[in-house]
Amino acid sequence: MWGLIMMLCWACSSGAEERARQGIETQDKPRVEALIAADLESHQAAVAAAAEKLRPGFAVQDPVRREREMRAALRILQDPKKGIEAFVASPMSFLAAVDEQGVVVARDREPDRMKGQDFKARFDVVGEALRGDAAMGLGEFYAEDPKMPSSWSILFAAPAAEGDEVRGAVIAGIPLWRMAQRLSRQLRLEHAAQIEKGLGVWVYVYKGNRVFHWDTPPEVDAVIPAPEIWAEGLQRSPEGFTGTAMVMGEPYVYGIYPMRSLGPDVGTIIFRTES
Repeated sequence: MWGLIMMLCWACSSGAEERARQGIETQDKPRVEALIAADLESHQAAVAAAAEKLRPGFAVQDPVRREREMRAALRILQDPKKGIEAFVASPMSFLAAVDEQGVVVARDREPDRMKGQDFKARFDVVGEALRGDAAMGLGEFYAEDPKMPSSWSILFAAPAAEGDEVRGAVIAGIPLWRMAQRLSRQLRLEHAAQIEKGLGVWVYVYKGNRVFHWDTPPEVDAVIPAPEIWAEGLQRSPEGFTGTAMVMGEPYVYGIYPMRSLGPDVGTIIFRTES
């Protein structure tokens, strides 16, 4: 009898694992890719629109007035009634204006620790924008406390030009942890009915050997595969692969998929469990 019970439990577990694997490959992976593509496209367009709206402000000569007016305008661009739609519910952490030298004039909030920083020297996308071309890429930000780890953000930059003359640029940033949080929340919202019946689904974003996430279960965080495992798996299967981790005796399937639009060492890790 005990042997029969064990066989039935194994069959049930195996079936749940296979359903989770299929769910990742046929539902979650395509949806995550679509959400990322939509966010990248909408923010590229929104930053270009913001640069056009702010273009007259770059001509203001008085630096104090220019900073004050730029900061106010950057805030208005995120207003639900007056702003740009993509910015209203955006996971971005900042929206900033840089002058023709690539120095930050103002960002969208105070205290403004970005003001006066040379973003052209720090971020290639700003240099591209100041040469007249909109750009997207990754940028690293360092914490004030040197003991704290740095963060990585997706950066969008667009030129503010008067004819052939570039007067400045607008830049927005989405931290990778906020992107991961947005993806997890969206999947969980869309799977709300299934979650009530025992489904679990979470999304992480990796860059190099680091993993970014927010509001994910600690027990799932603890079983994220080591970087060497996903590097080896992607070497065998460059488009991505799945594996299984045990969490409190239950199989959790994960899928690791590259996100090459953001760089050769960036991707997502999707966890899913079925009851």
